[in-house]
Amino acid sequence: MMRIPLGRSGLSVSRLGFGCMGLAEFYGEALADAEAEKLLEAALERGVNFFDTADIYGSGRNEEQLAGFLKRRRNDVVLATKFAIRRNADGSLAGLSNDPDYIRQACDASLKRLKVDVIDLYYMHRRDPSVPIKDSVGAMAGLVKAGKVRALGLSEVSAETLRKANAIHPIAALQSEYSIVTREMEREMIPLCRQLGITFVAYSPIGRGILTGAYRSEKDFGKGDYRMAGNPRFTGGALEKNLSLVDQLEKIAREKRASLAQIALAFVLAKGDHIVPIPGTKKLARLEDNMGALKIALTPADIAAIEKAVPEDKGAGARYAPSSAASLNR
Repeated sequence: MMRIPLGRSGLSVSRLGFGCMGLAEFYGEALADAEAEKLLEAALERGVNFFDTADIYGSGRNEEQLAGFLKRRRNDVVLATKFAIRRNADGSLAGLSNDPDYIRQACDASLKRLKVDVIDLYYMHRRDPSVPIKDSVGAMAGLVKAGKVRALGLSEVSAETLRKANAIHPIAALQSEYSIVTREMEREMIPLCRQLGITFVAYSPIGRGILTGAYRSEKDFGKGDYRMAGNPRFTGGALEKNLSLVDQLEKIAREKRASLAQIALAFVLAKGDHIVPIPGTKKLARLEDNMGALKIALTPADIAAIEKAVPEDKGAGARYAPSSAASLNR
């Protein structure tokens, strides 16, 4: 497994990371702790050392799921978690907070759930524009000084915010959604990250599962899967339209003797050596399939064919429902 620098933090991460969110919530029923730990161990054994969670995932449950794994493997893992999106006791969203006092409290709570002394990469999950960036990033920098955090990251922010934050304290990583069906980041943010020496972490690099070809109708989604609960890309006829684009990729996948998911990940990897996709899964077979993407070398002609098969502006449905989208790219 190739490793690359995590920004200028001094840490290095595997070329392919692991998104832990689905272990606890959103993509159907949560895994039992033992099963989650088994999958995390399998990822580590295959060379993955970059694991991504957040305090919102399962209202802290996802962080707790990692604790046993981290107890045994802490020195082998680059651990990322996030703060900013608050939830009520019933799990409903309670808004954003970038308040410095809240940031310090959230960090301490994550450390306690994870049962670790330090977080390798601490992200602002979303920016609250009511709090000056100098105050929020200043508080995050204070966590580095206190030895509770090693490096800082931002998620779903604008170029302006990224530049301002990086001037206050070095930003090691920017995390945003990026895949064949979500390519807005190519216009400005991915080049800007390269310019600033910041690692671009791509979440949902398989399009929340669309690019596996495994989800063809509502019956393919498990109980409690949020994609069928109002995600604009999977409801209101959008799934059928998006699958027509995915079908165009199958010829390319067959020619490369690869799965659709492998083509999706290879595409993201080919777009920059400072890009780290973090696909998530609850199944060992999917993990192994994802790892196969590292053996696929896409040529410029392959990339052009993929972009022709799935034009940037042809995907159906917004990334998030309007109530969520308001918190993006600030």
